[in-house]
Amino acid sequence: MKPSDNPISNGKEHTSRQVSGGTAGLLLRILAPIALLALGIFGYSKLSIAVPEEDQPRRQRKPVETRVLELKREDYRVKIPSQGNIRAHGLVNLTSEVPGKVQAIYPPFEEGAFFSKGDILLEINPIDLQVALISAQAQVAAAQLNLAKEEALAEQARLDWKDLGYEDEPSALVRREPQLKAARQGLLLAEAQEESALRNLARTKVTAPFDGRVLRRTVGVGQSIGPSTALAEIFATDYSEVRLPVSTLNIRDVTLPEDASDPPLAVTLRDGLDDQSSTEWSARILRTEGALDSSTLELFAIARIEDPFGLQSEHPPLRIGQPVIAAIPGKTLKDVFVIPREAVSQLSRIRIVDPATLKLGSSYIRPLHSDDDNIIFRDPSLEDGTLLALTRLVYAPDGGGVIIITEENDEIPVDSAAGEVTSTTADKGTTGRLKP
Repeated sequence: MKPSDNPISNGKEHTSRQVSGGTAGLLLRILAPIALLALGIFGYSKLSIAVPEEDQPRRQRKPVETRVLELKREDYRVKIPSQGNIRAHGLVNLTSEVPGKVQAIYPPFEEGAFFSKGDILLEINPIDLQVALISAQAQVAAAQLNLAKEEALAEQARLDWKDLGYEDEPSALVRREPQLKAARQGLLLAEAQEESALRNLARTKVTAPFDGRVLRRTVGVGQSIGPSTALAEIFATDYSEVRLPVSTLNIRDVTLPEDASDPPLAVTLRDGLDDQSSTEWSARILRTEGALDSSTLELFAIARIEDPFGLQSEHPPLRIGQPVIAAIPGKTLKDVFVIPREAVSQLSRIRIVDPATLKLGSSYIRPLHSDDDNIIFRDPSLEDGTLLALTRLVYAPDGGGVIIITEENDEIPVDSAAGEVTSTTADKGTTGRLKP
């Protein structure tokens, strides 16, 4: 029998091969990670050697472009903006003094019509008042007759007393003095009633009390009216007024007249409806109201406009209720800088440019006055000739170079290497050198 045919020996050989194969696989699983770790440490040691860096040239900041304004001290007259609506002077309700029926309305009494003092505006039917006048005249005649009778009786009583031979003076009753007094008073009453009837008859023609204009008429022909019946709203045309509010923050900047003894303050009015209109009206502030407005705490100044409807001049009419814009002149601020509002950023910061080096800087101001376009301040640390940057430079640092953009689109860049300024005119194609 061959050895290979022995089943016992074949089993031992198979078991031996399995043991040797398992040992080799275990060693491979242990040695592979160790080899990878060693390879990594070796590679790190070779690749982690610091390579010396070469010094990079420092990049220079790019100059910023801006428009500039040369600062110069000046005297500035403060103007306080205000607005208001034109209101009528002498606005009254025209009333009737006598009753009757309206029988005629004259052209000056139409709505919007102008009238002069004494013009007949409206006429009331006078029949009833004519009857009252005739009755009053009859009473006057009767009173005159009664007085004449009493005077004759008194004279007869005096003569009779004398004929009787009485030496003493007769009494007042004998002389009929009470009767005479009553007759005289009766005549005076009758004459007064006649005058009243005459006045009432004249009042049937309603006349204008002043030079003015009809705002609104409330009666018509055929309408029955009584005493104190409103006939129309009329107003005077000699001048108009406007209430101009002044903020309490601006009162310190202006001197307003308090009463008629103070000198008036001239002010110019412009149309508040049309921004494109160049029409202006001259006015005078004559007084101020005695109390602040309870809701806005503003002080109202009263300005007067003479001849608002242009009746005596060629100015366009200034109608009642029309809104107007005013610029009230205030005090004069001495030695101040006046700069555009656009040049001031938050926290009252401005950017300035040194005219010698064209380097950018910053300054913080304290405004004395401001309006819609300008800000006025005083700063002794700023010199005349300092350039104010008008362009918003949010991220530009102080000390950086500046390229000045002129109104003709010229640029003045900074040549930092040569310490000079180059001026280039794009539209002319020329280049010049300007040393600081």
